[in-house]
Amino acid sequence: MFLRYTEWDDQRHGRAASTFEQLFELFQQLLQHTAGDAAEALHWLTQLDERYGLSDEEMGIGDFIEELKRRGYLRENERGALQITARTERTLRRRSLEEIFSRLRKGDRGRHQTPYAGMGDERLPETRRWQFGDDPHLLDVTGTLSNAFRRSGIDQWNLREDDFEVHETDHRTSMATALMIDLSHSMVLYGEDRITPARKTAMALAELILTRYPKDTLDIVAFGNDAWEVAVKDLPYLNVGPYYTNTRAGLQRARDLLRRRKNRNKQIFMITDGKPSCHIEYGRMYRNAFGLDRRIVNKVLDEAVMCRREGITITTFMIARDPYLQDFVRRLTEANRGRAYFSALDDLGSFIFEDYVRNRRKRLR
Repeated sequence: MFLRYTEWDDQRHGRAASTFEQLFELFQQLLQHTAGDAAEALHWLTQLDERYGLSDEEMGIGDFIEELKRRGYLRENERGALQITARTERTLRRRSLEEIFSRLRKGDRGRHQTPYAGMGDERLPETRRWQFGDDPHLLDVTGTLSNAFRRSGIDQWNLREDDFEVHETDHRTSMATALMIDLSHSMVLYGEDRITPARKTAMALAELILTRYPKDTLDIVAFGNDAWEVAVKDLPYLNVGPYYTNTRAGLQRARDLLRRRKNRNKQIFMITDGKPSCHIEYGRMYRNAFGLDRRIVNKVLDEAVMCRREGITITTFMIARDPYLQDFVRRLTEANRGRAYFSALDDLGSFIFEDYVRNRRKRLR
């Protein structure tokens, strides 16, 4: 038998996407780059339509906007300006998760196991003798019946306590994660957009934890001149500002948030592209954007040591490959006994996802 492969044809092999679906897909991509600014995204969409003819007679851009309102993706604020809704925010998080992690092995998703067997909730193929207090739902019926038949035979078949077997189980750890995102001005300098992949990764990680690991926690910390907490609903709107890089304040805020969490395992993921360039002392900002200032760096290293003493591992994801900054990252990693990655922008999400799963599987105190 011979197989013949041809190019995919929507008309022959499946349903062609409607004009609305095509425009909505592009609209979501534009929202990723405009930090959730619906007006700017629609302006870009209109320009693309004028140039490439994306709409048709049945649905123009005006019709598309009205349909977005009708379906609950857009609304007008008190000033009459268009804004995305909570439904759109959830859609962007879900889209980010699918886009970033679609290349990862499907079998690795949803598993947060440790190498330890015990009273968990994930059944293993291995079995053992039943002990008082074991969950009856873990009973290995086939193994139990086989033991009874081997012992008593068919004619005088009966069950005894030592016939029962139950499945072994895996522990599932509980992880508290603080994700730090650098919003300093350098995230959009040098002709490279670094904030968009960072923002997209944050949305994907939030959606992953909310939907697949509900016992885990995620706190988002943005840092520039200072550090502040970011709610999940505000993730699509993260954007850079005219900020220096106060890494120390970011670590302090992340450590404070993790201290309140009851999870046994705690970690910090830090996405940054530059060196620390400021910190607050005696109520005033001390800043130096030129070189690695020892006065600033030492304060950051002190925070890294405090995190280590509290059992918090720092994993740094550098999205810039400046050799000058590698020394700082190495010293930070050594002080905390953590990890560091020098990640390309298109691999950032995969790095964080794989490290997140590996940490939860390996760490159990």
